[in-house]
Amino acid sequence: MGTKIKICGITRPKEVTMLIENQVDFAGMVMFYPKSKRNNSIENAKILLKKLSISSIQTVAVTVSPTIEQVMEIQALGFDYIQIHNILSKEVLKEIRLPILKAFHISDLGDYENYQSCSKVFGYVFDSAIPGSGETFDWSILDHIPRDRKLFILAGGLNKDNVEKAVRQLRPDIIDVCTGVEGENGKDALKIKELVNKVNQWNEKERKTEMEKYYYGSFGGRYVPESLINTLDELEAAFEEAMNDTKFKEELDYYLKEYVGRETPLYLAERISAKYGTKIYLKREDLNHTGAHKINNVIGQILLAKRMGKKKVIAETGAGQHGVATATGAALFNMECTVYMGEEDIKRQALNVFRMEMLGAKVVSVTSGSNTLKDATNEAIRTWAKTAEDTFYVIGSAVGPYPYPKIVKEFQSIISKEAKAQFLQKEGRLPDTVIACVGGGSNSIGMFANFIEDKEVELIGVEAAGLGVETGKHASAMALGKPGTLHGMRSYLLQDENGNVELAHSISAGLDYPGVGPEHAYLRDTKRVEYVSIKDNEAMDALKELCELEGIIPAIESAHALAYAFKKASVMNKEQAMIVCLSGRGDKDVNTVSDYFSGKGYLN
Repeated sequence: MGTKIKICGITRPKEVTMLIENQVDFAGMVMFYPKSKRNNSIENAKILLKKLSISSIQTVAVTVSPTIEQVMEIQALGFDYIQIHNILSKEVLKEIRLPILKAFHISDLGDYENYQSCSKVFGYVFDSAIPGSGETFDWSILDHIPRDRKLFILAGGLNKDNVEKAVRQLRPDIIDVCTGVEGENGKDALKIKELVNKVNQWNEKERKTEMEKYYYGSFGGRYVPESLINTLDELEAAFEEAMNDTKFKEELDYYLKEYVGRETPLYLAERISAKYGTKIYLKREDLNHTGAHKINNVIGQILLAKRMGKKKVIAETGAGQHGVATATGAALFNMECTVYMGEEDIKRQALNVFRMEMLGAKVVSVTSGSNTLKDATNEAIRTWAKTAEDTFYVIGSAVGPYPYPKIVKEFQSIISKEAKAQFLQKEGRLPDTVIACVGGGSNSIGMFANFIEDKEVELIGVEAAGLGVETGKHASAMALGKPGTLHGMRSYLLQDENGNVELAHSISAGLDYPGVGPEHAYLRDTKRVEYVSIKDNEAMDALKELCELEGIIPAIESAHALAYAFKKASVMNKEQAMIVCLSGRGDKDVNTVSDYFSGKGYLN
């Protein structure tokens, strides 16, 4: 949002013009304080307020120990805020209807704590010992002031020469300037312009820095309603604080080990390796509690929700694994849970729906659009926007508005952290290739995370080609998608010629998504990761092969990664080795697999 500007001590209409021309945010007028040379009569205030009414500038009545009668006069004039120096009595406070900016002189800061719980006080103004004197003070005195939801307003001796330093050091919500923009005859247009330019330049610099933080190259961002920006800011702050808290990390590690069952094995699939002539290791995320990688992220996010004081969690799910994981975490930590799931996915994943309900979650059927993951996510976001105060949205994939892609990557990076250490122990070197399936991209970003900086390791993400990318019945956003916005982020999306998001298709409910996480889009464009596509029939053949040769029933999502791994192995030799992320087990898919294989004659 940047630092806003309040120019105080306005007394003349031409000064109002200066403020309007320079697009200042707030105008302050001294009222009922005749000791000040900038004091305004009621009649003069009416003239200035009328002139200001044609602009977006908000008005502040600046007072010193006002009486009830003076407060009533100010409210009748139509000011937007009242700023109070010195005494604010309980009797006066009771009569005030305007948002209060309570001023504190630097020589007497202790008093501000008395107003922290006062809902009428919207902000604190920290001023020099003698307000309006043009004297500055040591800003480090304010370092200990906690930043709560109230506005932090810095005043006292600010001018064009020191304002950038002040903003950089304290990052106030508002700067309050009076003497610093005055000349011999009151407010000076040039000084106002110079000060505004300095602040705007800093804000633009900060905006670009913030934008870079929210983005992966040109992908990512926060394409959400304004009402969710503060929620995302709070989430980001809580996440960063948690990741720097040893106790939080110890608690997370405890549950990952004792509850989830980590670390998961890195298994050398010997019969598959012998058939294809290269070492194929499987990172066994299917052996986690709940049967997939999803629980890694859920435990982290629900611990974060608990830390933030939330009472409810909501989630979206496609294949149902994230829904089951969220319902599991909610049961473990005694939180109310609602899961949104497309009607089509509910039919495909009846077993997981039953599991969620057994765990105490409410499963809401979504019947809009394609009745799949995209539509479930839309509904979850709509609900979250209305209930964010007490509800935490547990996003399951590496998608959504920042900081969700970062959070999901952090909690899923345990996959590659373990796999890298395990492979080094087994082989004494890094793998040649790492392969994972990609829908939204949570298991794959977790599988790639600790290998991204190892340029000698080839990283391959496998999307769902459905019936074939040429048929239009696929979920290959990287192959045929174009940049667009969906679910609060900018990334590659399947779109028609008018920019409308198209329906995705895959035999796998977990890959049936028309987009991909923003970091994946960035990794594609920078060519660090190669993204390929595998058709339904290729994935099902690979699933059957792993069952028969290794006695492992993988999820259909994971089978896409296996299918490409078998292709890749044909151009590798026996001295080389790859890791494939087996993101989940196939129990949930038995009906789909049975129908498919019966149709093919495999189970005759």
